[in-house]
Amino acid sequence: MREVAQGPRPVEAEVCVVENGPDDRDRGGPAVFGDGSLYPAISRLVKAGLLDRRAEPGASAAQRHTLSPTTTGRTELLRRLRDADGLEISDGTRHFTVLAFLSRLPDTADRHAVLRRRLEFLEQPASFFHDGDVPLGAEDTGDPYRRGMLTIARATSRAERAWLRVVLS
Repeated sequence: MREVAQGPRPVEAEVCVVENGPDDRDRGGPAVFGDGSLYPAISRLVKAGLLDRRAEPGASAAQRHTLSPTTTGRTELLRRLRDADGLEISDGTRHFTVLAFLSRLPDTADRHAVLRRRLEFLEQPASFFHDGDVPLGAEDTGDPYRRGMLTIARATSRAERAWLRVVLS
């Protein structure tokens, strides 16, 4: 997969964002598409008018299928990016999917609104482990593996919050 800075993204990535957007929360996270699920997802997006599929001659006997987002598809992608909330903010993997495409939003204010929602989420007390309603920190557990999880999560959260503050300033 090409990096974001290298220009157009592969349509599979756009399919992932549009197909597994905020309305597909029951999937439990970002979609990982194999051959058996990618093509049905593409078919649903074509049927919904979000993607255009064109057959072109291939280098050999096989046809090459080119996928392009339709105007409606681009509009839907931008809407889902602009309105990212819930799991797209709280789940790190889903949020990384949003970040991978956030530069597509033309309005800086819209991009910053998404980043502010993520920062607000990260500033709330959180932990993998609790004592009743109280979140436990790394210093609160004697288990070395839980302490490792909490130490890594704390460092990651601090780094992300620092980056968000720089971008938002």
